[in-house]
Order: sequence, then C-alpha cells, then structure tokens
Amino acid sequence: MDIEIIADGLEFPEGPIAMADGSVILVEIKRQTLTRVLPNGRKEIIAEIPGGPNGAALGPDGRVYVCNNGGFEWLEVMGQTISGDAPHDYRGGSIDIVDLRSGRVETLYTEVGGRRLSGPNDIVFDRTGGFWFTDHGKGRGRTRDIGGLFYSFPDGSRIIEAAFPIFAANGVGLSPDEKTVYVADTFSCRLLAFDLVGAGEIAPSPIPIPGRPVATLPGYQFLDSLALEECGRICVATLLNGGITVFSPDGASEHLAMPDLFPTNICFGGADRRDAYVTLSGTGRLAKMRWPRPGLTLNFST
Repeated sequence: MDIEIIADGLEFPEGPIAMADGSVILVEIKRQTLTRVLPNGRKEIIAEIPGGPNGAALGPDGRVYVCNNGGFEWLEVMGQTISGDAPHDYRGGSIDIVDLRSGRVETLYTEVGGRRLSGPNDIVFDRTGGFWFTDHGKGRGRTRDIGGLFYSFPDGSRIIEAAFPIFAANGVGLSPDEKTVYVADTFSCRLLAFDLVGAGEIAPSPIPIPGRPVATLPGYQFLDSLALEECGRICVATLLNGGITVFSPDGASEHLAMPDLFPTNICFGGADRRDAYVTLSGTGRLAKMRWPRPGLTLNFST
C-alpha cells in the first residue's frame, strides 16, 4: 500500500475529519488547536482549544464537536512523542463545540451525574443527532481514573452513562445499521461491542460487565481510535505495533503497517470513500492512502 505524507510538523494530531473540499480537519492535542490541513499540505488554525482537544466529529448543526481530555504531560519515547499523565494545570475534561466560520469555542458538557468528566476521547453521531463518546480516564502517577461509554444530546440537555467501567475506553464507532456501538479499550488490547436497544441504551448483560469482546490482541499493542468500513469492518489504530488493525465483527483481523509507532486514528474521504487518512501522532504527520474498501459515510459529514 502506497502511503503519501500530506503534512508534517503537527503536534500530536488526532480526530481527523475528511471534508468535501479535500481538506482534513483534525486536532493537534499538544498544540491545543483545531487545525485544517489543505490538500497541498498547508495548515490553518481554526480555533485554539485549551486543555487537550482529542476526538472530533461534525454535528447536525455543521459545527465540530470535540472531546477535550483536559491535557497531558508529554514524553519522548524511542524518538517519538507520546501522551502521559494529567498535567499540572489539569482541571478536568469537557465536550466542546467549534464554529468553523468564526472559530468560536463553546463548552457543552463538563460533568455527568455530578461527576466531572475525566478524559473525553472519541465521538460519533448517530442518525438521530445524538452522539456517543468515550471517557478514557486520566493517569496520575500510581493512580488512574476509570473510563466509560456515554450518550449525549447536542443541545446540552443530558448525558447518559451507558457503560461503566471500561478501564481505558478510547475509539468509538457505530455499525452501519446502528445496532452496535464499538469501543476500543486501550490497555486491555480489546475491541468491545455493545448491542443497542434504543438511543443511548445498551442491551443488558448476563454478567456484571457491560458489552461483549470482539477480539483481544496479543502482546504489547494498544488500541486507540477507530473508524468503520461500509461493509462493517472496524479499523482500529494500533499503538507500538504501529498500524491499523482491521477487525471483522466475528473477531478475525488483519494488520496494515504504518510508518509510525503511534498512529492514533483513521478516517475516510473522497468521492468513493476510499481515501484513508491516518494521523501519525508519534512523528506529527498526516498520511493518505487508497484503502481496499470504502469507508462508512458518517452522519452529517456531507
């Protein structure tokens, strides 16, 4: 697979959104911005977002909804940049909204059930206009907040805690029929599936652990954010064993290597949805390649 580097010099890019004009909107977590990358590689800052802008998605109102993890300490590992524990100025996480025309940033949610959001990470809208998001938790040396899966409304009226605990909930995506929501649990190396019975409502589990495992990767390879193909396969950015692991709903998988130890996300664009964009976060680059199958068209992306 031929890989083209579209842009470099990015400060831990994540949350890519392929736009109809060929540009890619993404966050730079370390720089604390929402940034547009043009097809020629030129970068434009859309908005400054204090804390740690992470996963991002276009909402039904045309604005970009951003999971703000509250920020990280930053580490250099094997010559690449990675995120660490909560920074000294950490005040909690939030869900923010960015107006693409003005760059204005609004905070939509900061807590659920009276508890502060810890590290919102990834987000996906369903066809009704509600959105699922994960909270990854937050590390503090020898202690760590536990993450979970949430469902929210874009008017700021309510958050539903759909599944808790998930140790380090990261990528989130909906199946093409929207009957299943997938979550990547980073440090367990596990892809989870949650069957849905309604908006924000997952099917009851026969055991006191929500969801069901699709697959667990062996060894040291951690799961990050994800996107789905039109056919229902789940493409998960895989850390350390740098690449994209493509899972079938039955758990079978294949791995496509990337030139980075810490690729964090993938999205699909182009007229046929086969232009795949991958954030190579460890080296601060955005890559583009032709994918073997079309990606799933996201709600409100056109």
